[in-house]
Amino acid sequence: MSSPCRLILASASPRRQSLLEEAGYPFLIHPAHIDEDDYPAGLDPAHLAEFLAKAKAEAVALVYPHDVTIGADTIVSLGNELLGKPTDSIDARRMLSRLSGTTHLVITGVAVVRLDINLRRSIAVTSTVQMRLLTMAEIDLYVAGGQWQGKAGGYGIQDDDPFVINLGGSLTNIVGLPMEATRELLAGAGVFPLQNSGEAPV
Repeated sequence: MSSPCRLILASASPRRQSLLEEAGYPFLIHPAHIDEDDYPAGLDPAHLAEFLAKAKAEAVALVYPHDVTIGADTIVSLGNELLGKPTDSIDARRMLSRLSGTTHLVITGVAVVRLDINLRRSIAVTSTVQMRLLTMAEIDLYVAGGQWQGKAGGYGIQDDDPFVINLGGSLTNIVGLPMEATRELLAGAGVFPLQNSGEAPV
C-alpha cells in the first residue's frame, strides 16, 4: 500500500464526484457498466447495496489493477419495497407517489478495491428520510423538471425542493456517498485527501 496509486471512481454520478472533490481527493472517472438487476435473490437492502457497490468496483478495478477503485450504489427502501433509479418519468412519478408522506431508508453501499494487493473492503450505510405529503401537482412539476434522473427513489435531497422534512444519519449518504465511511475505507487503502476540505462534519 506504500506504492503510489491513483483513485478511480467507478461512477458517472456528478453528486459522488462533487463529494470527493469537496473532500480533497484527486481521482479519475471510469463508470462501471454492470447489470444492476443481476444479483442473488433474498438480499436485504443493505447487502444488496453493498453487493452492487462491490460489483461496480471489481469491474472497473480490472482495468486499473494497481490503483484503488471505489464503487457505490444507493437504494431506497420503503418497507419491503426497494426503489432504485427510475427507468423513466412514469416510474419516477410512481416512486414519488409511494414515498410521499413516508419515512423511508436510504442505503448506500461503498466498496474499495485494489487488485494487485488483493485489497477489498466494503460497507453499507443507512440513513432515514421523512418526506412530507406531496400533491400530484407537486410531483408532476418535479418530474417535469427532470431532477429525478439517475437518483434512487426519484429524488435528490440536494435539489431545490427535495420534500424532505426530517432525516437521521449521514446527509452525504443520502446524497449518494457517505463521506465519513468513505474516508475510513480510503485511508485503509492508503488513499488520503490532498488537503483539508474545511467541510463541517455531518
